[in-house]
Parts: sequence; structure tokens; C-alpha cells
Amino acid sequence: MIFNRENQEKLEDVLLAPYAVHARESKGRRYPESEPSFRTCFQRDRDRILHTSAFRRLEYKTQVFINYEGDYYRTRLTHTLEVTQIGRSLARALGANEDLVESICMAHDMGHPPFGHSGEATLNTLMKDHGGFNHNHHSYRIVTEIEKRYSEFPGLNLSWEVLEGIVKHETEYDKTDVLDFDSNLRGHLEAQITNVADELAYTSHDLDDGLRSGTITTEMLDGIELWDMVVENFGRDACSLDDLTRHQIIRELVGLEVNSMIYSSVDRIEKSGVKTHLELQSLRYNVVGFDDLMKKRNRVLKDFLFTNMYRHHRVVRMQQKAERVLTELFNAYIREPAMLPNQFQSQIDEKGKERTICDYLAGMTDRFAVDEYQRLFDPSLLP
Repeated sequence: MIFNRENQEKLEDVLLAPYAVHARESKGRRYPESEPSFRTCFQRDRDRILHTSAFRRLEYKTQVFINYEGDYYRTRLTHTLEVTQIGRSLARALGANEDLVESICMAHDMGHPPFGHSGEATLNTLMKDHGGFNHNHHSYRIVTEIEKRYSEFPGLNLSWEVLEGIVKHETEYDKTDVLDFDSNLRGHLEAQITNVADELAYTSHDLDDGLRSGTITTEMLDGIELWDMVVENFGRDACSLDDLTRHQIIRELVGLEVNSMIYSSVDRIEKSGVKTHLELQSLRYNVVGFDDLMKKRNRVLKDFLFTNMYRHHRVVRMQQKAERVLTELFNAYIREPAMLPNQFQSQIDEKGKERTICDYLAGMTDRFAVDEYQRLFDPSLLP
């Protein structure tokens, strides 16, 4: 038996919760297209995102530690893949549309500039009089206008529900406007899953990178309730952390938080009584999330990471370097736009000089930004 698109859509009716987003009920695309024979609309969206230049460049963009600090630290790409894996696990357990979750997860960080959140803050400051910069909004612009892969339309022409999930992606550190989408509706179930998968992934995996790098030690974590709960299974010898034990501990932490997320979300959904995804979006609260106790435990761990890792002198020094690199590149291009590649010079009349330069910088990898800085300001190097 061949499982064509129609058969897959029928399977969704059997396997997915009634308040999940079903592919056959999609609002469609901005530019009408015939759908493929053997993929649902959300599967096609996932594949389009995968093949973009913006997605590939995530391999060389900072998560916490800049790429050249070591091959074992997370990058934006590995973080994105980890968010996607956690998102699919949550979606499967909650009866959500895995393909839609996967598409949103894969696109959620494509708008990140080089050097992580410090790069985003720098560009936002530089663009304060010209509309600012927000990586969520930039992700939306990438998939709707910046990527040029089709002659029939700009961007990727993704399904409405994927775009809504990108626009309504929010975590503690990521906020965005809702553009042309109904601000009175919360994100659908799949968007909410992406939001929590992102927070869960960066908390646990940034902790892993912090331990590997030595910016965090097990002694510093003593008394953090989530950490104590997990290492209890390994005995106090876990304080002498080798690579294998660290992997096991982080895996246990992720599993603990995923299981807690599933049970608390199911409880919240059942108590809400929702029957459709529109009813779910109309609630005054998100249904996907931790219970109050786990939220409190996770808050303590995140506060610890902010103080001891994100504000560690090694990370802050790199943030200051990143600010200098992007600021001086931006100002140099403003003074002389002719230094921009021809394809970007041609966009200035349409988008304005500042936005064009911002788009160019946002698309750079860490390595390319550093190399460009050296090309422009080191007299001994050829341009």
C-alpha cells in the first residue's frame, strides 16, 4: 500500500488530538500551489526550510561559545536540531502534529545574527532609529522574502500555520510582535510545544556546555534542586565528573523535564475542555508548560546559568568583541555602501541603506564576520 498525501492526512485524523492542527485543514499558502503527492503541506515546509542557506549557516553561529572555541560546544544548528528532537517527543506524547512542530522548530532561530544574543542586541541598538532588530521577526522575513529560491514567489511560501508558529515563538528571552496574525489568539498547540522545547533545550544543554568548558563546576551546582534530584541517582561521586557521567546526568535532566512537561500539559488540556485548535488558541493561558513546582525548580537553574555562565568573564569578553566587530562593520558600510557585495547594493533603493546593511550582517556567520572585520581594518590583508 502506498501512503500518499491523502492517506497520510487520514492517518492524522486517527492519530492526532482534535485540538491539534491537521494538515488537511491548513489555511494554505500566500501564493497558491498544488501540493505534492506524497508529502503533507507541513512536510513540504520542513523540507523547504532544511534546504535554505540560512539554515545551513546556523552551523557557524554562536549558541553560547563562539565556534572557534572548540568543536564540541553547541552551535545554533545543533541547538536547533536538539529543540526539534525534544519538540517531536512532546508532540508525539500530546497528540500534536509532529511535522508542524518540526517545521517551526527548524525555522525558529534562522534569523539569529552572528555571536548569539549579544549580536542581536548590538544590531537592535544600531537599528534603533530604523525599526530595530529582532531575530524572531528576522526569521519570518527570511522565509517570506529574503531567501530567493523560487521564480514564482519571494521566500519559501510556507503554510499559514508554520508562519504563525514562527511569528508567535516566544521564550523568556525571545519576544516578538505578531505582525499580520491575530494578536488575540495564542500560539496553536504546536507553536506552544516549540516554545517550551526551545527553553528546555537551551537550559539543559547550555548547562552541559558550561560543565564541559569549566565555567561551571559540580560544586557550584550543589544545592540547585533540579541538579540534586538528578545526581542523586549517580551518588556523590558524580562530583568528579567525567564525560560519560556528564552525558548521563544531562540525559536524565532532559528526561525528567520532558516527562514533567507532558504530564502537566495533559492535565492542563483536560481541565480546559478544549475540543478544537481554535478553542485552544482562544484560552487566556498556554496549555503547554511545567507545573508550578517544576517551573520554580527550573527558574532556579536558569538564574544560576545567567549569573555563573552567561555573565562569566569568558563569555562577556566575547560579547564585547562581538559588539565591536558588528558595530564597526555597520558604521563602515554606512560610510561607504560601495563596500557591500553587489547583490546588497542593489537592495538599498528598495529597503534603505540601514536595513540592507543589517540584513547583510545578520546573515553572516561568526567566522565570516571576524574575517570581514580583518579584511576591512587590517592594512596587511587584501580586501
